[in-house]
Amino acid sequence: MEDTTTNKQISSPTTTVAALRLFFHDYFVDGYDTSILVSSTRFSKSERGYPGFSNRKGSGIGIPDSLPRVQGHGYRIHCRNIASMTSKPVRNQSFAMINCDDISYFKKILGERGVVLEEEKLDDANTDWMRKFKGSSKLMLQPRSTQEVSQILDYCNSRRLAVVPQGGNTGLVGGSVPVFDEVIINVSSMNNTISFDKDSGILVCEAGCILENLISFLDNEGYIMPLDLGAKGSCQIGGNVSTNAGACALFDTRTFLSGISGLEVVLANGTVLDMLGTLRKDNTGYDLKHLFIGSEGSLGIVTKVSILTPPKLSSVNLAFLACEDYTSCQKLLSEAKRKLGEILSAFEFLDINAMDLVLKHLDGLRNPLPSAKHNFYILIETTGSMESHDKEKLESFLLQSMENGLLNDGVLAQDVNQASSFWRIREGIPEALMKAGAVYKYDLSLPPEKMYNLVEEMRERLGTAANVVAYGHLGDGNLHLNISTRQYNDSILSKIEPFVYEWTSEQRGSISAEHGLGLMKANKIHYSKSAETVQLMAAIKKLLDPNGILNPYKVLPTSILSQSGVDEP
Repeated sequence: MEDTTTNKQISSPTTTVAALRLFFHDYFVDGYDTSILVSSTRFSKSERGYPGFSNRKGSGIGIPDSLPRVQGHGYRIHCRNIASMTSKPVRNQSFAMINCDDISYFKKILGERGVVLEEEKLDDANTDWMRKFKGSSKLMLQPRSTQEVSQILDYCNSRRLAVVPQGGNTGLVGGSVPVFDEVIINVSSMNNTISFDKDSGILVCEAGCILENLISFLDNEGYIMPLDLGAKGSCQIGGNVSTNAGACALFDTRTFLSGISGLEVVLANGTVLDMLGTLRKDNTGYDLKHLFIGSEGSLGIVTKVSILTPPKLSSVNLAFLACEDYTSCQKLLSEAKRKLGEILSAFEFLDINAMDLVLKHLDGLRNPLPSAKHNFYILIETTGSMESHDKEKLESFLLQSMENGLLNDGVLAQDVNQASSFWRIREGIPEALMKAGAVYKYDLSLPPEKMYNLVEEMRERLGTAANVVAYGHLGDGNLHLNISTRQYNDSILSKIEPFVYEWTSEQRGSISAEHGLGLMKANKIHYSKSAETVQLMAAIKKLLDPNGILNPYKVLPTSILSQSGVDEP
């Protein structure tokens, strides 16, 4: 950063003046964000995008030729907090720091085992799965019941001790680890399956249940979990709910959000909200559970979940396919929807860069189509109740697609083991990326026809400096864009951001399809949400957590929270 600033000052002496102007005169003029460094989004037009803008080369300062007036009141100017431009917020000085009395209180209600002070354990809990974000918490609490969570939050709220809820800590945007010294509330010990009703298919469990354990439990009962993730061996259901986690799925029988029938949540002041409904239909008042799904622990801590699970169907088929180009992938999806209809349960894609990476870095995996390399690979899964009919339907579709030139090659899994090996390729991409070195991860929702355009443009921008890897859920327009490098590099990052967010916003996409916002994208929310929407979110945060102790610095920009009266710096 220092070298970049120095070089810029030498080449353009007006840099210092421009920087001062940015810090002290960055403002909104009647809805126009007049920063020369901020690009327009579909919700906020910037100075750079304003029709009257003129920027003299080398001046470092852009001046609009004309500014809109508010009738009878001259210019409407709103100050903009420069914190929205920073990568890490400043610690909120209104938050208290842990002392011996606090630790004594927590030991009284949790016992010695529930209060973790060991440096090694805290180091793991402070560090996210990507090893990109690391806090400095000196205390982790491990409650075993909703009542204990309630007591913890009641106390922390009265003391203004900031907290961060944590489960399996498999998040990818820094949402599950402290930013500073927040108290970690880890719910892993709350891992009981409370009940399962075979007639309704409703499962009730605690937030600390590991997803893979729930999948196995339901499989033995003849049902399936409406969620399956690559991190299923570590992630926990409370975290899945809090981030509204997505999966390799396409249709409603596998949609996690539609399967959540109820929640139990503890608010910042310790109040327990029992919304643990087990009814298929309940239209009495506001459906408040949706406030907490995807809120990343910023409005309350999820302690119990009730989930509607569908029966396990006997016929599951999986094909691993190869396409020449992305257009063929799109056409194949369109045809699959028409020809496979109700039995189509997943449609995943990965490009040649993703395939090469997996085969290079993961032991024991083989290319299902070894005769030649292909530009794109597709996994199609069907799920139904008529084994011979479903398989025949899939085989007929694949044969026709081959004849029409949509497919170059393909293979149908012959047994469960082969199907698992196919899925291992797709689900193993994140692990392979980690083994390859540093990775910049972007989880985007885009119109399917535009998804791969971004990948190609990113490769043009970065050239040989990075390996751009793409895969995702083509069935629901979810692109996982990954930029793999040997090590993290500011120069590479400057070519990625804000370009990736601006491009997504221009396509009316979402900068977070599945992973959430966390710390990484909290200040980027305006690329996907309007100012009015974000302000309403901040008002809800203020109502439910007036002291701002729940997972601070995450999800919403600190500048917006301070404007709404939430206790942020």
